[in-house]
Amino acid sequence: MDRFIKEGQTEIYIPDSNDLEIPSASASVFYNPEMELNRDINVAATSVCVQKLIERKGFEKSNITYLDAFAASGIRGLRVAKEIGISAVLNDWKEEAVSLIKRNISHNQLDEIVFASHQNANQLLCSRKFAIVDIDPFGTPSPFLDAAASSATFFLGVTATDTAPLCGAHLKSGMRKYSAVPFNNEFHSEMGLRILIGSIARETAKYDKGIKILLSHATRHYVRVYTEILHGAQNADKTIGEIGFAAWCPKCGSVETKKGLAVFMDERCPFCQKKAEPPKRKISGPLWLGPLKEIDFCDQVIQELEKENLSLNKKDEAKKLLTLCRNEAEIPFFYDQHLLCETLKISAPAIEPFLENLRHAGYTATRTHFSGTSFKSDAPLDTILEILKKSRLE
Repeated sequence: MDRFIKEGQTEIYIPDSNDLEIPSASASVFYNPEMELNRDINVAATSVCVQKLIERKGFEKSNITYLDAFAASGIRGLRVAKEIGISAVLNDWKEEAVSLIKRNISHNQLDEIVFASHQNANQLLCSRKFAIVDIDPFGTPSPFLDAAASSATFFLGVTATDTAPLCGAHLKSGMRKYSAVPFNNEFHSEMGLRILIGSIARETAKYDKGIKILLSHATRHYVRVYTEILHGAQNADKTIGEIGFAAWCPKCGSVETKKGLAVFMDERCPFCQKKAEPPKRKISGPLWLGPLKEIDFCDQVIQELEKENLSLNKKDEAKKLLTLCRNEAEIPFFYDQHLLCETLKISAPAIEPFLENLRHAGYTATRTHFSGTSFKSDAPLDTILEILKKSRLE
């Protein structure tokens, strides 16, 4: 017996045995209702990418190919095909998943533009090129990034749900999978996002491809990145130039970043040097230090979300998230206001007046999508702390 699921305009069957409260990779066919927000944004973002291919490259919709490399029930790729109208290949290595995908293709009357594939994802990615490649595995995308970088012609989307390795909670696992050292601190969510993008950048560069980050976000238990592929060695070199390292002081919370694959960063914290026992800074990287989004792309995706024909269940949540991402200052790493106040041993002032005080002092200051108490500013740390104390008294 199967149950019926509807997202957007797309209806699918999933096995009745699947526990929607506790999704598991061991399920006969994996479906995670918690990722509906991810899929809603993906439909709108992919639609904008398709528009770019039509306007810039002169493509016809029928010639644009989309690959869902880990399709499971098929919901992600089916929604793209049905709600945007492009050709899609839905791949999974499980026979029962492919059987269900075929059933769901027929149920949505998409037999002419959607095709089921039963292959190892890497084999498929290495054997064919697709205009848009989407890899959304259960866990780490790391084993598939090389092949995905080779296969993607114009756009590459990547989801990672292994946030513990990415964000430093499982340090050695993260080092093995992403060839990078992460921090496990207050801005670990942004750390994980930048570690993932840095890994994608290094993989695409192997094929003389650069990337432009169109949109990226860390949400709940996963991180998601949308990239445009830029061909040519010069674009690859420019992309590699956005990779570098970060030095963080666990005592005062100050952060320094430096671009380059071979850089020197002093272990001594410049804010704590005069103390009797100055702490050693922790060094992280290589990671992405470039932009986390393109403002115009965010605006276009928000406009796409507004279209009534999409019928998105998570529209309001998606718009709120994208608006925060759009307005976020392009400064690597955020501060947590409450953690800084704990250091000062003061109660936290209202965040908006505090940020306004930073802006009034001539600095950039914005909230972020990472958490409700996080903010980004180009003000020196000592200035931030001083304005925090003054804001508390207002």
